[in-house]
Amino acid sequence: MSFQFDHLRTLTALVDEGTFESAARRLHVTASAVSQRVRAMEQTAGKVLVQRTNPVRTTAAGDVVLRYARQVLLLDEDATTELRMGDRERGRVSVPLAVNADSLSTWFLEALTDLPADLGAVFEIHREDEEHTTSLLRSGTVMAAVTSTPEAVQGCTVAGLGALRYQAVCSPGFDEEYLCGRADPELLPYAPVVNFDRRDDLQDRFLRESGGGEPHGPRHYIPASEDFARAVLLGLGWGMVPEQRCAADVASGRLVALAPDRPVDVRLYWQRWNLRSPALDTVSEALRAGAAAHLHSL
Repeated sequence: MSFQFDHLRTLTALVDEGTFESAARRLHVTASAVSQRVRAMEQTAGKVLVQRTNPVRTTAAGDVVLRYARQVLLLDEDATTELRMGDRERGRVSVPLAVNADSLSTWFLEALTDLPADLGAVFEIHREDEEHTTSLLRSGTVMAAVTSTPEAVQGCTVAGLGALRYQAVCSPGFDEEYLCGRADPELLPYAPVVNFDRRDDLQDRFLRESGGGEPHGPRHYIPASEDFARAVLLGLGWGMVPEQRCAADVASGRLVALAPDRPVDVRLYWQRWNLRSPALDTVSEALRAGAAAHLHSL
């Protein structure tokens, strides 16, 4: 089956913008034209591609076509960029990526800044838990992702990045109030704990691996890396904080390391489309180099 190029661009705009009206403004056409193009694609595919919700959602068949559309558009942008090499006005290659919040707040952005200035890429970063970033690859929302899943998504390649190391920490005041002032990990199951969100399993994992069992204390949910670390620093609860973020505070006494010899390592992998693209190749090389400089070896 064959889809028209403009129709592929329309589908990506519709999914990115969420509504037919917003996609129409982005494409400088009418909402009716957007709807007609999508219907034409559905007739070509013989299947419904988009659920007409607000915002719109792709069906399983729509995920396949969306992934194809983004790949075609990436190749087109790559070719346009190469043809315009040396021109003053260059095209920009759009590279959507998925990354977990703690990588985003520690090493990921630094790796992106090491990219060559003439790459001409713009990034759309999707923040998602490392165990769920692969779903954005499957749906075609992103071209590559930092993930904790070593099994390659269909149509993708996978490479190890390293391990992001976490330490169990709390504030000195929290230690005095809940842990008898001796940073006793055996008391942690009954103390207040900070979780990133309801899918965050790091604190529970630490207790299981240290023999402390399941936590029974109050849980706070702070779904932002910097705010999570600040909540622990302020004594709201104990939590697992990336070693890169808490090392200085532990050294200065602002935080107490509860089990410095028992860190929790989260293995991270780089999954990307199995597609030759100068832009995606360059981004992948930079991120692997950045990970090698900041993460622990697998």
